Amino acid sequence: MKLTSTAFQEGRKIPAKYTCDGINISPPLTISDVPENTISLVLIMDDPDAVKPAGKVWDHWVVFNISPTTKEIHEGENPKGIMGKNTRGNLAYGGPCPPDTEHRYFFKVFALNINLDLKEGSTKSQ
Repeated sequence: MKLTSTAFQEGRKIPAKYTCDGINISPPLTISDVPENTISLVLIMDDPDAVKPAGKVWDHWVVFNISPTTKEIHEGENPKGIMGKNTRGNLAYGGPCPPDTEHRYFFKVFALNINLDLKEGSTKSQ
């Protein structure tokens, strides 16, 4: 399975437009090569470098029970699914906004063989 963006390349800086220094909207994403028997997808964007300033991995975007037929997530939109709560407590994308130094951000998509029995506002750990 592959998750890509036309807005930036893996290992490169996320353009300011998608951060708190810009308009803080979600970047466009493309999902491909989803396994055949997938029931749902989970999308997570997190920042493991936030452990130093915040004491924990910072979750910027959590969406679950996304249809496995989803191929495109348009700029500034959430995928159709159930919105989870990010670390700020919001049910939305929250772009990078590191308080100290440059951080790494990971966009991850997971293929599941179930729909998660979670309500809107559930956290990544739930």
